[in-house]
Formats: sequence, structure tokens, C-alpha cells
Amino acid sequence: MSFSGKRVIVTGAGRGLGAAFAVVLADQGAEVIMTGRSMENLTSLAESIRLRTGKRPETLSLDMADVSAVTLLAKKMRDEGRPLDILVNNAAQWLPGRMDEHDALAISQTITGIVTGTLLFTRGLVPLLEKSGAGDILNVISISGIPNTPLQGASVAYFAAKHGQAGMNDGLRQELKGRPIRVSAVYPSNITDISPLDAEAWNAVRPAQSWATNRDVVEASLFALSRPRHVTLASIVIDPDNGGLF
Repeated sequence: MSFSGKRVIVTGAGRGLGAAFAVVLADQGAEVIMTGRSMENLTSLAESIRLRTGKRPETLSLDMADVSAVTLLAKKMRDEGRPLDILVNNAAQWLPGRMDEHDALAISQTITGIVTGTLLFTRGLVPLLEKSGAGDILNVISISGIPNTPLQGASVAYFAAKHGQAGMNDGLRQELKGRPIRVSAVYPSNITDISPLDAEAWNAVRPAQSWATNRDVVEASLFALSRPRHVTLASIVIDPDNGGLF
């Protein structure tokens, strides 16, 4: 797979799965824009990518739960007018535990960041994706967004937000039909957090009983994004081999 020359934005890129997307896409020649809440994390990762590829990604501070900031950044990018090839909606605020353990702010921010912020950012960038002539929106959801999946430690707020994000994905796919933008979703199960910057962990052979990893999610997603334009892999569910989650 090669994404050479593609302009890609990854939300929630400061750590974990978002950081893995950013590194692998940069390795594949993409022009990567990374957003996240921690500029310290983004700056450190951008420098690692620069040392690895010779090109430093753009870094932008963005809290998806801050509706004004989301709207303003999307407008700023539209004003710049540069086409965008791929939007990876990865940002999500994990909130575990029982609902009576969280205050109203934590619940509100979780749902706002995952659903409202993601929808507003996507809506704001649709003109740039369309301008590219072959845009892709990849929504990183979770098996928490699939009906009848066990909570597995997730809060009701997180669970509800991921169901909302799944609905957003379906709605986007229908509304953008006939326009040069594909909409895909990936639904990871619990994953082991590894980094492509750690070659030993990234390339390790894993037994069948292992959880899926960042690498599994990234490679499945990039396979979908690299398909010819007449093909859309609309939903990819990643379940460990010893499975039985559903």
C-alpha cells in the first residue's frame, strides 16, 4: 500500500491508535496532519516521524469536545482551500465505569467529543474532501457501537456515544452517496496498544489467544482506504481469533 502524496488528517493522533495511524501513513508517503488535545504528545510524535521519514507532520491542538474550536479549525482549513484526501476520525475520550461514578461534565464531554465534535468536524471538511475528487472518511468506532455487545468496562456514556457515532457513519454514507467521498467504519474490539516506532513489538508474532493490536486495526483500515474507487468496505469488525464477543 502506498499513500504517497495523499493529504491526510488524523484526529486524536497524540497517542495510541491515532499515533499509529499517523506513523504508518507517514511511512507510506502521506502528508499527515495530526490533531489532539496534548501538544506535547503531538510535538514529540511529529519529531519522531521527522527523524524516521525526513518530513515533519503538521500538528494542531484540538479538543473534540470544544465545539467552537472544532468549528473554527474546520473553517480555517476551508479558508486555506487545500484539498484533503482522507479524514481519519479517531479521537474519542475513553470513559470507563458505572454512570453514577461520573459527574455531568464528564458524561457530556464524552458524548460531545465522540459524536457532536466528530460530526461538526466532518461536516466542515466535506468541501475539501470533495475537492480532492476522491475523498475518504474513515470513522474509527468500536465494537461498543454494535448492538448487543457487552459493555466490557465501558461507561454507558461511552457506549451511547459510540452507538451515536455508528449512526453518524450510516447517515454520512447515505447523504454523501453520489459525491466523490467514500465513508467507511472500523469497529475494533479491545486492542493491545503497540507503536510502529517499536519495531520489535510491531512485528512480533502473536498467538491466536492474543487481543488484536494497533497494527491489526491500522492495516485493515489502510487496506480499505487503498481499494479502487468502485469498492467501499463499509464496515470492518475486528474480533480476536478466540472471539465469542457477540
